[in-house]
Order: sequence, then C-alpha cells, then structure tokens
Amino acid sequence: ENFKPAQVLDSLKVPDNHLVPNRKLHFSIAKDDDNVHFEIDSLTGDLYLSKELDYETESHFLLQVIIKDCNNPSQNSTVFLSIDVEDKNDHSPYFQDDFVVIGVEENVPVGTLVYTFNAKDGDGSFLNSKIEYSLEVSNMSENPFLIHPLYGTLATASPLDREMTRSVILTVFAEDQAINLTERRLDSLAVKVVILDINDNSPSFMSSPLSYVMEDVEVGFIVHHIIAQDPDEGRNGQVTYHILSGNENKAFVLDKITGLLTTAQLLDHEVQECYSLTVMALDDGSPSLSATQVLTIIVLDVNDEAPVFVKQLYETAVHENQDPGEFVIKVEAVDRDAGLNSLLQYEILPGAGYEKFEMNSESGELVTAASLDRETQEVFNIKGNPSRSSTAQLYLTVLDENDHSPLFAKTQYQISVSEDLEEGSAILDLSASDEDGGLNGEVVYSLIDDTYGAFAVDSVTGSIVSTRALDRETKSQYTFRAVASDCSTHFPRSTTVSLIQDVNDNVPKFEQSYYKASVWEGQSPKIDIIQVFATDLDSGLNGETEYSILSGNENATFLIDSTRGILATNTGLDYENTSSYRFVSSSHQLVLLASDRGTPSLNSTATVLITVLDVNDNPPVFSSPEYHVHVKESIPIGSHITEVAAKDCDAGTNAEITYAIISGNDRGHFCLDARTGSVNLAKTLDYEDTMKFTLIIQAT
Repeated sequence: ENFKPAQVLDSLKVPDNHLVPNRKLHFSIAKDDDNVHFEIDSLTGDLYLSKELDYETESHFLLQVIIKDCNNPSQNSTVFLSIDVEDKNDHSPYFQDDFVVIGVEENVPVGTLVYTFNAKDGDGSFLNSKIEYSLEVSNMSENPFLIHPLYGTLATASPLDREMTRSVILTVFAEDQAINLTERRLDSLAVKVVILDINDNSPSFMSSPLSYVMEDVEVGFIVHHIIAQDPDEGRNGQVTYHILSGNENKAFVLDKITGLLTTAQLLDHEVQECYSLTVMALDDGSPSLSATQVLTIIVLDVNDEAPVFVKQLYETAVHENQDPGEFVIKVEAVDRDAGLNSLLQYEILPGAGYEKFEMNSESGELVTAASLDRETQEVFNIKGNPSRSSTAQLYLTVLDENDHSPLFAKTQYQISVSEDLEEGSAILDLSASDEDGGLNGEVVYSLIDDTYGAFAVDSVTGSIVSTRALDRETKSQYTFRAVASDCSTHFPRSTTVSLIQDVNDNVPKFEQSYYKASVWEGQSPKIDIIQVFATDLDSGLNGETEYSILSGNENATFLIDSTRGILATNTGLDYENTSSYRFVSSSHQLVLLASDRGTPSLNSTATVLITVLDVNDNPPVFSSPEYHVHVKESIPIGSHITEVAAKDCDAGTNAEITYAIISGNDRGHFCLDARTGSVNLAKTLDYEDTMKFTLIIQAT
C-alpha cells in the first residue's frame, strides 16, 4: 500500500501469434470500474498506480482490461486482473483517552481485575494490528499491578495499603506486532490508580498516658490534650474521644472533638491525689474501630490546707516565780498537705504577755521565757500560729503563791463621829485588797490597840461599828490600828493601818473662785449651765459637801444640785430683759456656797457670771407705723424727702436693720438708703401726673 504512484506495477503480455506478424494491440481498463487507483499504457500494456493505496480502505481490486487487436478486430479479448494490496504497518495503536483515573479499594484480594484497556490499531493485517500491552510504574519501586499483554486487563499483583500508598501512577503501553521489529508502533496512556480507603485502621494514641495538674486550678482548666491518630481517610479517620470509666465523680470533662480534657469541679489533693481514666478513641467508619488508653492524672499538692491543731483550746497551769525555761505544754497540729507543705513550724502570735514565753518552732513545746507573777497577770491567752494561718488558743493560768500582803486603800484614816451616834452604827468601811488568789487573796480584818470598848470591826466586811454610846466630854478622840490579813495556810501576810478620829478642821474649797458661763435665751427650764466642784480634805460627814446659791438669785431664775454642783436654769431666760446675772444683787452676780456637814459646819464661796446669749427672736419695729410727708413738685432730684427708723431689741448682728421699698415705687421716683432709712427723690415729680405716692417700706 505504500507503493508510489506513476510506478509500473506490472505489464500485460499477449502471446505472440506467428500467423499474424506485427500485431498492433490496444490496452484499456473498462470504464465501468469505479476505480481511479490504476492506469494502463494503451500501447505497451504496462499497469501504473495512479493514486496511493490504503489497505485499510480497500485491500483488493478486480480490474477488467480490454485488449483490442487493431489488425483483426475480431480478435479482441478481455482480461480480468486481480490485485491484492499488501498491508503496510502505517498505523500506530491508540487509546481513546489521554488520561485515565481508576479507583480501587485497598482491601481487594490479589488478582482482582481493576480495569481493562482497549487500544485500537488502524492497520488491517493481523500482526500489524495485533496489540500487546505492557506497563511501567513511575512513583514507587515495586509495581503492585500487572497487565495481561493480550487482553489489556489490569489486575492487582500484591496487597494494597492506602496508608502506605495513596495512589499509583502507571504508564500503559500498547504496541503492534509487525514482523519487522523496527516497524513496530506503540502508544502510551497515563493512568492514575487511586487506592480507595477502607476503615482498616484503628485510632492510635499519640499523647502521653500520664498527666499532672495542680490541685488549685480553676474549673475549666485544661488538664491534658488527648491526641489519637487514624491513618484512614475521611470519616474513617475522624476520631472522637470518650471517657469510659474512672470519672464517676464527674471531676473532668472531655471534649469529644478536640480531645481537650478540662476540670469540671475543683480538685483536692487531700481528697484524691490520682485519677485513672479509661479513654476511648473512636473513628467514624462503618463499622467503627476504636482504641483505649488508661490516662493517669496526678493531682499535685498545693499548700492550700491550713494546719489544724489537734485541740482548738489548750488549758494548763504553771507556778509563778519559777525560773525561765519552765515547761508549760506541748501543742500539736496536723497538715493534710504533702511533702514540704505538711512540715509545720510553730510560733506564738503577738499578744499580751507573749514575750514571757518561748515556743520550740519544730516540736511545739512551750516554755517560760521569764519568771511569771500571778498578781501582774494571772491568765495568759496565747495564740499559736503554724506557718499557714491556723491558730489555737492556750489558756494558761499562773498558779498563785502568797507573795503579796493585803493593802489598805489609805495608810491612815481620819474619822469624825457625833457623840449621839447610836450603838451598832457603822462609822467606816475598811477596804484592803490582796493581789494573790484563792485563800492567799482572801482578807480578814481585826483591830489591835485598845478602843476602850467603843469600836469593833467585822472580820469579813471590814466595817467598823460603835459598840457603845460615845461621850465627847469623857473622851474626845480615839486612835487605834486595824490589821488586814490573808488566809494563806502556809505563810499568811498582813498589813496594819492607823485610824484616828477626825476633827472638822478643813474648809470645802472650790476649784475656782470665779466662774464664767453662758446660756442661750429662750430655752426651756432645767437646762444645765455649768458644774462646779469643791473638795474637803476631811473624812466622813466632815468631808461631805453640799452646794447652794447664796445670793443673786432673787427671782429664782437658777437652781443648783446640792450634791453634784450642777447649776441649771429654773425659768426661761430673755436676753432683752436681763443680759447677765451675778452673785451680789447690786452687781447681778450669783454667789455659790459650798458647806460641809461637820459640826460646826465650814463653808466657802465662789462667784459665777452667767451671760445670756441673744437669739434673733424680736422683729424690727418702726418708730411710727405711718409717715406723712408733703413735698413740692419742683424740688430737684436728690432732695431729701424723709427718714424712716426702726428698732430691734435683739443684739449684735441680730439688731442690724436693712430698709427696702417693697411697694409703691414702680416708676422709680424715690430711692431709699438701705442702711440709714433716708428717702431721697430719684425722679422729677409732676403734680398733674401723680398727686400722691404711698410707699410701703420694709425693715429686716
């Protein structure tokens, strides 16, 4: 078929006829043939190719050649010429697609048919159009596929694993089988084989199975990030997280999508220091695959537990006057924290008397740091403080020793009594105190020296009473001693005091001889103004003082408390009537008298000046309710018209008056001096316009 046009294919020969020499023949192809591929030389009979042949279009031709004998027309003849076109390998195999993508599941068995390739070849003969298939792999060392060379079927040659190889790029070749190897033709096709995922992998945990968290973290704190990976694709590789067990108390919350494990409640190392959670990672394949992990969460201790004393109140006692270092008590506290956080140190909180004790910071033993004195401080309330804010109280009682004698309130008593005192009457109550405790501090009283049978003392109360009638003319003065003794059973102590019958020889004395006081007018009666004091060095009735107003109180405006010396108003005061009161009536002064109750009575005086303070309780009053003034209409502006005047009975600023026109001066004909009350002309008058003005003036 690759024979070139214009070349002689063959030549028709007619056998020579010896009977007819020099025969002249004419060759032609019957016109009925619709073939233009061939031509024949009419003289020589040479057959030519006039058009290229194509075996695949037409592989056989049958030509009718007419041979005419020009010398003897009756000798014309017809020859049928059969021409076979031999095939030439001029067509390459070809695939219908340029690129093929094939999908195959990764779990198919070896030998599974994946795809059938069907290449075409335009050649006509068997070998030239016979196709043989082969393939090459470009992205991996070993080819997991094989192709049947004759049928073009692609099958698996080894197990597939998408997680190892997601896809394979193949080049498939189709080659014809021309006899001449050099003439063989081929075509290639790029093929991508995508390994389709099958849920054949379980999730695997990548995160640590151990986590630590401080016990004082807030709710919502991220404790751990659980991570699991699934090499499968799509939903087969999507992992969710779940807690299977170990979270019965709901201490944690696990986000099933992110794998974040957070606290759902406050943790406490002292309650639970370790959690073991069984966590599951589950993929979304069908059927789904899963994996589990035991996650251990260690709750780390924080120093959040206050030490707690075994007892909140310790009570003990120690003798006074012991040398420093005396053991008092040992306190003990416990701390639920762990490690260093549970190691305790003891100390004493500052407080009254805490410096008298020392605390062993490690053992909690308390000893005295100084000698104790029960009479100075009998009870110590000590607070111990471990290093974190817990306290306990130690109630320490210092045991008494009889190291104090009873003491009288005075070293000497002077008493005055009247001779008509009834028998059995109390003349004095002795009082002695002993700082010791118990029997060491209980005081009993007794008298020493001769009282001539006139006096006796109650041993318990210390009250001295008369035991018979007294007669000043027989004996005017007694001097004797009283003894106060404690009741100690070991070493009793006592104190003696002298008692002398008092003589009224001291005058009551005011603290000041002259007092000043003030009071607002208008107040209700019985308002306290001032309190005066007078002292009398005598004792008993001789030293009791009574107060009274001696003079200056003729209207009974004031009164005084006879016992306390408080001077108060008896009636309402009016500043405008009286501004001051003095003791001497001529000078309006109050004279106060302080008298004792002795026989005879002694007294002294003091002067009080009381100033009544003004209250603005009086309105201004004009000297006249009406003022009548006649003026000529021709007087010039500025002329003095008249002057109004008002008085106020109050004093000071309360009596300062301001004047103002409040009505009748609408057109401003007049002006008023607010201070002096002077009325002047401010605008020209016109009789024909206004004959009379009525001004209302206010004084404030």
